[in-house]
This record gives sequence, structure tokens and C-alpha cells, in this order.
Amino acid sequence: MSQNFTEITDFAQKLRRSLHQNPELSWHEIETAERVRRELDALGLTWRECAETGTIATIDAPNRTENTPHIALRADIDALPITEQSGREWSSNNSGCMHACGHDGHTATLMGAAHWLKTNQDKLPAPVTLLFQPAEEGGHGAKRMIENGALEGIDYIFGWHNWPAISFGQMVCPDGIVMCGNGTFKITINGKGGHASQPELCADPLLAASAINLSLQQIVSRKVAPQAAAVVSITSITCDSNSPTVIPQQAVLQGSIRVPDDDTREILNHSITDISKSTAKAYGVECTVDIYPRYNATVNHAECARLMRSAWQQEFGEQALDNSTRVPIMASEDFSYYLREIPGAFALIGANDGAKQHSAPCHSPFYDFNDKLIPLVCRLFARLCGVAIP
Repeated sequence: MSQNFTEITDFAQKLRRSLHQNPELSWHEIETAERVRRELDALGLTWRECAETGTIATIDAPNRTENTPHIALRADIDALPITEQSGREWSSNNSGCMHACGHDGHTATLMGAAHWLKTNQDKLPAPVTLLFQPAEEGGHGAKRMIENGALEGIDYIFGWHNWPAISFGQMVCPDGIVMCGNGTFKITINGKGGHASQPELCADPLLAASAINLSLQQIVSRKVAPQAAAVVSITSITCDSNSPTVIPQQAVLQGSIRVPDDDTREILNHSITDISKSTAKAYGVECTVDIYPRYNATVNHAECARLMRSAWQQEFGEQALDNSTRVPIMASEDFSYYLREIPGAFALIGANDGAKQHSAPCHSPFYDFNDKLIPLVCRLFARLCGVAIP
């Protein structure tokens, strides 16, 4: 086990690229979990399984300082069902599966931090728990981790996400909401199909779907206060016909919402249901609406956000805080589950250094994690835990 920080971050970069070559989807991170556990074994850290493919390890503090909080640091380990087109040497070996959101980098960075913290265990003022969490990408992995005791004995929790839309090395970590909550919906319209030459004898589900699509675009502008951060997006309309001369029986719309709080979620969900059913009735078709809640907004606790910003500034200067990016970011994170249970903070850290692959957005087939973030965030974690890197 190296005590040299450069050697530690070089190891973390190699680990990151190895993980990138072998991505696994939510709740299927079998090999990823095994790799994480082998690396923890090599560090001499005791770990336990949590939420099946999740892993928890704690670095004890033999010389604990009284009243110093027990901190947890979290990384997500799952990938996405995307076919990679980055062209990198370490591109995915698993067809149709890709680390397109940087969870490989988050995992490698936490492992790099674990190396440093274990090496300096005698200097730790309090225990540090490492959470390697599965199924962040819509699988509610954080919820399962909590149900399996991941936060027992933890005082504060910290996490981060690389963000290609922000300049390299800039941190966004506000008091309060940093990322929105989300949800999805499915609208099924059943009409009466028939010959395209006789529309008067049919109840056209495509026409109704088109009207519903247009009507739903007005929810945010007319049902939600202008100050609120909210989005309603129709992302697909499926209305297959066997022939250009056939009006089909059914149309299905699917979409996503982004909300800052539970009250706005209720407004959007009610409006989607009410507008869809009313519009369908006006067009003489039947309609069912299925709402699927996903994640709540990620809301930082002020004191923990201050600690995170302060640690970053101590490492990289006052100019390293991004005060121009508008928050909340409209994307969502299941780190929100942790922040509803205990104090903590979540930061977005800029990855965009001008390189093409580092400016590609998360969930893009051209995306690649910026490895230059690894030493920066290792330094952040070390300082938060009380053993800053010289």
C-alpha cells in the first residue's frame, strides 16, 4: 500500500479505466462489486455487503477526537444502457452498456481516497465510512442502502458528481436545493381504428395524442409559479399503424417531469392526469394515466454545504467556487435519499477542460470521465475527513 499521493492517484486512474471497460447495469454490478471488495481487502479494510451489490467499509480512528463527526463518503457504481462511441482506448467491452455518467470515476476516486485515509488512519479524528452504492440510475439504490443500515452511526454524509457543463475544477454546492426531483409518466389512449378514408367512423388516438402533447406543454407556464424550477417533457409518442391507410387503435405518450419540491410534483402530476383525460374525452377516446415517482430533490444542509465549499476553497482558492451556474440543476440524484435522513451535502464539480470527450454531457455515447478530477476530489475528501494531503 503506497503512501505516495501521486502513486495513489495513478492507481485510481488505472482502476477507473478498468471499471470503464467493464460496465454493469443497475442491480447487476456483480463484477464491479467484486472488484471493489478485492481492492478493500488489499487495503486491509473490513467490508460488508449492503443492498446486494453495494459495499460498506469503515476506517476506524484509533485516536478519535471527542465530538468529531463520523463522516460517510459515497460513490455510485452502476452504468447505463448506452452503446459507447467515445473512441477511447478503454472503451466499454460490454455491448450496449457504458459508464456514460462517470460512476467509474466516482468509484475510483473514493477508492483513491480510501488509500490515503487508511495510510493516515492514526491521524483520523473520527471514523470514516465508505459507501459504494449500486443502482443510482433509476434503481433507488440509496434507498435500499439506507434500509440495510448504511447510515447507522453516521453523522454527516458527502457526495459529488462530475459535471461536463461546468468549467474544470469549479464547484457548485449551494445551501438548499442543488438538483431537482423527477418522475415519469405514461399516457395510454385507446381509440377506434379504421380506414384512413373514413375518419368520421373512427376515434383517432393519434389526433388525441397530438392534442394532449400540445396541452401538456402549457402546464409549467400556466400552472406553476415563474419562480419555480419545473419541467414537463414528452419524450415519445408511439402510435404504430400496419399501413399508411389504417388509423390505429392505440397511442402511447411517455414523458418526464422535474420538480423542486413535493408541492410542485403534486401540481404537475394532477395537471398531467386532468388535462390528458379531459382532452381525450373531447376527442372521443379513452385514456389512462400512470404516474411513476422517481427521486426527490437533492437538498443540501447548510452547515455541511459550507464545510464542503470551505474544504474546496482551502485546497484550490476562492475562485474555485462557481457562482454563475444556475441551481437547481434539472437533473436528479438518488443521493436525495441520504439527505432526507441525515445532514450532508452534494457537490457538482466541473469536468470541462476543453477536450471534446470532457464537454460531452452525461448520458452521451461520446462522454468520458475526466481523470484529472481524481486527485482534486481525493484532496477534498481527505480534508473533509481531517487528514489533508500536503
